[in-house]
Amino acid sequence: MQVTRRRDTPGELALRAALSALRLRYRVDLSLPGTRRRPDVAFLRAKVAVFVDGCFWHGCPEHGTWPKANAAWWRAKLKGNVLRDRDTDARLAAMGWRVFRVWEHDEPKSAAAAIARTVRRMLITSAGT
Repeated sequence: MQVTRRRDTPGELALRAALSALRLRYRVDLSLPGTRRRPDVAFLRAKVAVFVDGCFWHGCPEHGTWPKANAAWWRAKLKGNVLRDRDTDARLAAMGWRVFRVWEHDEPKSAAAAIARTVRRMLITSAGT
């Protein structure tokens, strides 16, 4: 588990490449004010935060697994990750951010297209105020 990367995972790199292909500018692994949580991709002006969740670490209902060794500890750890994800979503929403959760196995181009639509909509909305 020590070799598990915190950032620049294959899923993140694929999503960032798809976002770049759509000519979107973003920040990577940005520390947001008022929280210790760091989205994988952030669009500051649009206030859109994107998290690329790994199936194992974030409890994917399709691909997530439960380790057999030290099962009770791992179950508590992984369930704690999911609870922290929900708390992060709520905190960012309360600060006016739109949060996207993308699974590592999601198709990057379709996820990027959905994110791009939201980013552009949020920029238009913020420009109107």
